[in-house]
Amino acid sequence: MYYLVLLKIISLFAGFVIIWQTGNMLYRHYLWYRIAKMPFPPEYRDYLQKIPHYRRLPENLRRKIEKSILYFISTKEFRTVDIALSDEMKVVIAFYACLMQLGQKGCYDRLKTIIIYPNDVITKRIEEEGGVYRHGTFVLEGESSGGTMVIAWNEARKEAYHPHTHNVIVHELAHELDYEDGSADGIPPLEYGRYAGWAKVMFHTWKQLRKAFEKGRYLEKYKLIGSYAAKNEAEFFAVVSELFFEKPEILKKHFPDVYRELVAFYGLDTASLFSGI
Repeated sequence: MYYLVLLKIISLFAGFVIIWQTGNMLYRHYLWYRIAKMPFPPEYRDYLQKIPHYRRLPENLRRKIEKSILYFISTKEFRTVDIALSDEMKVVIAFYACLMQLGQKGCYDRLKTIIIYPNDVITKRIEEEGGVYRHGTFVLEGESSGGTMVIAWNEARKEAYHPHTHNVIVHELAHELDYEDGSADGIPPLEYGRYAGWAKVMFHTWKQLRKAFEKGRYLEKYKLIGSYAAKNEAEFFAVVSELFFEKPEILKKHFPDVYRELVAFYGLDTASLFSGI
């Protein structure tokens, strides 16, 4: 009798899960259908025209990303701290989010909330690295955790309109992609059969990077990636993702294997799209 009751409870729960997932899927389809018929606000396009990455996209990809931007903005909660929320903030953040998914079919289902600060965030906390714990004050341009992303707008805006090497939006969104399989380990969800190749290339490069910075010499090409990426595999993936969009030609030249893995994952040949940006 007990097992029959338990079986009924499990069946009911499974039924509710299926109904919820089906309803969620239908809502997403409906939302995409509705957005497909919406005109793109001209003021949104004015902001996008300030972003070199957008200006380099061919017309068909511009139209595609514009629809994705509307969907992203419609499905995420934007909050601010000590600064008024603006359309510019939403459009710039949404653009990079959708650019990173332009060659895929996802839209950051785990990401629910984006919190925007006017400047870098100063926080006190304990950090662990290699079994060593440090308690201190840290300055953050951004952070991602549990479906919430924090962005410092002063840095994000500057990096969006004047690409250099770093891009805090790309960095934090890479963490979100990494965590979509439930673990921040530098391995985002991949196509079946690609995990072994990814691990071989990415982890080997990360280990060489870490070794170079631990020795403090013979850095050579590893200076391009930088010491922060040596912290762990998750930060390595986030940093090389920044380079993939900000300095793709240099990444391709010095780390061709890493570049090829990122091309396969993101579905974009950024060295061709954003040459000389």
